[in-house]
Amino acid sequence: MGYYLIKLISRIACMLPASVCDWLGKRLTDILWPFVPTKRKRMAEGNVKLCLGVDDDEARRIVEASAKRFGPMLFEVLRFPVINKHMDDYVEVVGKEYMKKGLELGRGAVIATSHSGNWELMGGALSHAGFPIVGVAMKQKNAAMDRFINEYRRLIGMHITYKNDVREMLRMMKDGWVIGLLMDQDTNTHDGIILDFFGRKTNCVPGPASMARFRDVPIFPVHVTRLPNGKHRVIINPAIFVEKTADKRADIAETMQKLNDILEKHVREHPEEWFWLHDRWKSMREE
Repeated sequence: MGYYLIKLISRIACMLPASVCDWLGKRLTDILWPFVPTKRKRMAEGNVKLCLGVDDDEARRIVEASAKRFGPMLFEVLRFPVINKHMDDYVEVVGKEYMKKGLELGRGAVIATSHSGNWELMGGALSHAGFPIVGVAMKQKNAAMDRFINEYRRLIGMHITYKNDVREMLRMMKDGWVIGLLMDQDTNTHDGIILDFFGRKTNCVPGPASMARFRDVPIFPVHVTRLPNGKHRVIINPAIFVEKTADKRADIAETMQKLNDILEKHVREHPEEWFWLHDRWKSMREE
């Protein structure tokens, strides 16, 4: 029942102008924002101040803007059937030459990206640009939402696999596919690797560098940002290769630090678009 309700809402959203859906998304988050726990807001504001060196008012503005972007983002996902037919009107992709050159090696590639901007739309834009994208998903607790979001991800051109199916990822990469991995969430200290992020010790996932090293493929740091006119820009950075020395852990750490530095630069340029409500330093504080 839940799945069909979401589909109905999507159908209605597809009938409305993009500007109306954007307005509805903003009003939705205006309503929901007061219900975000104060403790989480304070945590996010504290991290913004430590990372960006801003005052209380600016930190509060950035955190609120970061959270409220999810309303328009949700409506964009609901409108995927429309966007899919006119992708170039919604997204521009820069740096395509880097990925094309990397894929000429014939071994596939890895994308290292983040919860910044509309990352769901980014995968579709890259698929429409001609790149064979595999979106790595986390299975949703709600079965209806899991079915819906993965259906719409496939609709805009991505192949979807769950994050625990590493064998499928490696097999598809061998066949020339590009594996998209989110690299900016906190993980447990057992699985993570400790690196610097905004000058603070941070527990990082090693996945992008570990997978790229195993298959000797390029990693492309890719991010998406929303432009003032409402259109999105996907930015593909030049390829990074993992060195393969006798010290595997050092190879992975060095590469992930490079990726962290690129992500940090992007977040500094677009602080309102990163997901500050996620407690990025939680496991380090607990340790």
